[in-house]
Amino acid sequence: MIGSDYVLEAHNIYHTAEVDGKGCFNGSGNSALVLKGVNLIVHSGEVMAILGSKGSGKRALLDVISRRAEGSTRGQVLLNGAPLSKGLFQQRCAYVTQNNSFIPGLTISQTLHYTPTILSGYLKSSKVRQVLADLALSQVAHKRVEHLNLSEKRRLSIGIQLVRDPVMLLLDEPTQGLDPLSAYLLISILSNSAKKTGCGILLSLEKPRSDVFPFLDRALFLCLGGVVYSGSTRAMLEYFHGIGFPCPQLENPLMYYLCLSTVDRRSRDRFLESSQQIEALVERFSRETPLPEAPVNSLGTGKVPLAYGKPGELKVWALLYLKLLASTFSCGVVGLKSLILRLFLLPLAMSLMWLFYSNVGNDSHGFFSKNGMILNIIGLSYGCGILTTISLYPCWRKRFFEDYPEGLYSGATMLIAYNALSIPFAFISAAIAACVIYPLVLDPQTPDGISFTYLLVSLWSSFTFAEQLCVLFLLVVKSPFNAAIAVTYILVICISLASGTVRSYKGLLPWLQDNTKGTHTRYVSSLLHSVAFSQKTNCTPTASVICPKATDFLHERLGRADPDETIDVAASCAFAIGFVAFNMLLYLFPMPRFIRRKYID
Repeated sequence: MIGSDYVLEAHNIYHTAEVDGKGCFNGSGNSALVLKGVNLIVHSGEVMAILGSKGSGKRALLDVISRRAEGSTRGQVLLNGAPLSKGLFQQRCAYVTQNNSFIPGLTISQTLHYTPTILSGYLKSSKVRQVLADLALSQVAHKRVEHLNLSEKRRLSIGIQLVRDPVMLLLDEPTQGLDPLSAYLLISILSNSAKKTGCGILLSLEKPRSDVFPFLDRALFLCLGGVVYSGSTRAMLEYFHGIGFPCPQLENPLMYYLCLSTVDRRSRDRFLESSQQIEALVERFSRETPLPEAPVNSLGTGKVPLAYGKPGELKVWALLYLKLLASTFSCGVVGLKSLILRLFLLPLAMSLMWLFYSNVGNDSHGFFSKNGMILNIIGLSYGCGILTTISLYPCWRKRFFEDYPEGLYSGATMLIAYNALSIPFAFISAAIAACVIYPLVLDPQTPDGISFTYLLVSLWSSFTFAEQLCVLFLLVVKSPFNAAIAVTYILVICISLASGTVRSYKGLLPWLQDNTKGTHTRYVSSLLHSVAFSQKTNCTPTASVICPKATDFLHERLGRADPDETIDVAASCAFAIGFVAFNMLLYLFPMPRFIRRKYID
């Protein structure tokens, strides 16, 4: 609960934004004035509705207040008289957008509990229980997020912000798509929460119903960026009556004055007439109702909410990691799918090799069979890494891009948490797969620990390399399917040129042979060849029988008879670990505008 009174003000806001952007990076360059001299004031515990038709500037105003707007902005946004910077908004306010996704497999209670806050232990558990009760979610607290209806999803997205105890809460069209009863319930819940906690609430509405009117303390009517009215809902009827627009009996005042503030586009004459009327209303309101002087209070005098703030990076990482664990080990389809993909997909893929390579010998035909087996091992390891990543990572990527404007954690923190789970799982999966495939590669009667380690390194590094390459592409490619196609295309080229299985190195041009040294496939293939061809042939040479030599075959396929296993192991691991570090470094940089828009839209 907020212990002090807070006042949010906007003074003479003008905002120019880009419209109809079609460029890949910077749009078409067209811009328009979307906010024109907007003024508003909201106190703690009040609910203010921003009303207007589509294109009136409601979302732009919320973006300006939350410091997320792109474009040129003039005017002042103040919190208790102090300029509301982006950092201050992230620390003390919250914004619930229409684009909210949740991590599948988690329950409502878990989703709230794993929300990063400065609270922990009993205090956080108490806060979560309070939010569940305030949002009428206590009865469905253990319901998984993938089974929620639209009303429950909206309330949960609001709860994620309320559990952090903000002093001001902004909501973009929270009732859109809801049935009348659910919309009434949501607005009444927000009103009760504002009165109970002292949080100021600003919400935009496009089609307000009459039954929500009693829950609104203030209203702001926008039309094409101009303010038709801004102030108390109690004074609204008197104001419009005084300027010659009384609300008829049995009419919804919100909708009546919203229609009054909307341009009529049914004909050219009506368009001109309504535009002139709205311009007159905007001018009259700005002339007759000047906004009071801004207070000169300072936020540095103890008026800091007890619970709200930004938690430390280490604490956020721990919460993300626990959320990953909870999602992975959740009871249900999502948890089962995650465990199968992370633990058992690679061993199952390797077990298919028994159907084709259970009788591989050491003759010349057997050499080519082992060569084909190595091709399949590399291809299946890459494929399992791609399939696992595009199935499990996109939901975390989407959640990150939604959390990114709040500044709670960086992309590197998210990737560290993700890799802290995925890399150990990949190692366990590779160890199981190595046990499955080992009898096909080497004689199980004479176990060799070093060869098994090489096989394990090959499988793990291939799986992890493909996984990290997918993570890289999923940073800029929205569709997981398209990212998988791009990664597959790159890896197929690497296998064709650098594995020595599709064709020998001797058939490549010299510059292509040199370029293969910069691929992961070359080293992992060399490592697998050294393991597969380490056994001596059982062939006994005679006058009529010439026994093939593994060294001759390796020289023909790889250009060298004895692969340098130490270098191959180091290079295979370096490619996998190097891509992990590279992705974390890449996610440290600010997200480009065209990437942010891709996931917001």
